[in-house]
Amino acid sequence: LTHLSCFLPFVYLCLCLAPARFLSGARHSITICCVETRPVQRRAGLPSKSSFVGRKTFIVKELRQIERLHKISHLTTVTPCGQVWYRQISAAARWICASFIVNRVLTPQCLVKYFISDINECAQQSHNCGQDECVNTVGSFRCNSKPRCQLGFNRDAQGNCIDTDECGASTQPCSPAFNCINTVGSYTCQRKLVCSRGYHAGPDGSRCVDVDECQSGAHRCGDGQMCHNLPGSYRCECQTGYEYDSFRRTCVDINECWRYSGRLCAQTCENTPGSYECSCTSGFRLSSDGKNCEDVNECLASPCSQECANIYGSYQCYCRQGYFLRQDGHTCDDIDECSQSIGHLCTYKCENVPGSYQCACPEYGYTMSANGRSCKDIDECTTGAHNCSLAETCYNIQGGYRCLSLNCPPNYRKVSDTRCERISCPNYLDCQNSPLRITYYYLSFQSNIVIPAQIFRIGPSPAYSGDNVIISITQGNEDNYFSTRKLNAYTGAVYLQRQVEGPRDFLVNVEMKLWRQGTFTTFHARIYVFITGNSM
Repeated sequence: LTHLSCFLPFVYLCLCLAPARFLSGARHSITICCVETRPVQRRAGLPSKSSFVGRKTFIVKELRQIERLHKISHLTTVTPCGQVWYRQISAAARWICASFIVNRVLTPQCLVKYFISDINECAQQSHNCGQDECVNTVGSFRCNSKPRCQLGFNRDAQGNCIDTDECGASTQPCSPAFNCINTVGSYTCQRKLVCSRGYHAGPDGSRCVDVDECQSGAHRCGDGQMCHNLPGSYRCECQTGYEYDSFRRTCVDINECWRYSGRLCAQTCENTPGSYECSCTSGFRLSSDGKNCEDVNECLASPCSQECANIYGSYQCYCRQGYFLRQDGHTCDDIDECSQSIGHLCTYKCENVPGSYQCACPEYGYTMSANGRSCKDIDECTTGAHNCSLAETCYNIQGGYRCLSLNCPPNYRKVSDTRCERISCPNYLDCQNSPLRITYYYLSFQSNIVIPAQIFRIGPSPAYSGDNVIISITQGNEDNYFSTRKLNAYTGAVYLQRQVEGPRDFLVNVEMKLWRQGTFTTFHARIYVFITGNSM
């Protein structure tokens, strides 16, 4: 239940009570003031009873119901408002007047020259909404609940959210070194110490300390620049290897290789973002100083199949004797000396071995000489490696030997190992035709002997002036391999005139007739010619 008093500068103030429940069960909420149509003095007399318009007398029973509902304590029947129930509001003779009409609507009745006017309880702060929102209605008002205020705000008497002045509170939120400044919805603590630009007060507020603009992000360094904090300021610098381009307003890479050509690296310089790198050509590696190049000993990695020689910046493969280097420059292959036309390496047979060759001799009759290339004949007759009997004479030939038996013909006697002499001759004719002396000769030649080759010379010894000889082959030349030639009056020679494929043995009988002092004397030379294989 709300009693609103309209305190207006008029003589009388009539107010209807609301809400009221009547016998009919109807409920009304009407708050109306009677307002004078023209201003009057406060000391004006009360209007007469006859000046009320349309007033009705309340039924006592119903009025008591109103009294019970509205708790009206002062009742009378004679008031300036007429014969109505009233409650005196103040000593200034202001009254609350009410009247009830026949249609059971609680209606205020005003005196002549007064009219009905609504009272805005919300504007006059005569409501009881507290911090809730007051909404004025005709003859009344209502309270709407307001949402909570945000942090830093509170409600005023009208229920509006207003800023909380934290700085005005009894407990200061800031420390003594700071001033509290209220802001909308909050507050800020401002240091009492005033610092120069680039400095701010320390945590205790007692001294100014440098502002690290680089760490706080308060600098204005451009893209690619580095911020260096300074006392009270900062400096923007490009990173190492960059320089500031004022036209493009950015840091650009410095091409150190171009700018300092030939001064940074010993061999090759390669520019990189913000720096450069030194490198070396093949065969070199970068030394520990990152600038100079040192030779790589490639031979340590054994790139060659045989021998490796390290040279400055590279290496060279080479092969041992008897090998040759392939085109790949790394691999050594054996040289087949025996198949190459590099001269007569061996006298008999050449056998290739890895990296070299070996000379071989026939299985029998030869031995390798000290030079390792030629074969030396074994003199079986001297070494006793023959099988000749005591009656035979061992004759050594190239690669072998022969067992020869020297038997003198009849009427001849053996005067040495190689000679037979005539014993006697029965008549002069026999003495002239039969040889006075038979001498045996042993000759050995290789198949590759150059022809025609003089293989034998014959003549008297000693020779005298007037001597003359006749030379002929009487036996052993059936294939005409041999021929004779007179060299001078007392000397003749036997020639091998055809090539003989050895081995082959010949017994050639050469006759020499010596004319001396008018008489012919016959001599025979029996020549054993042994043709052996080629030279060993």
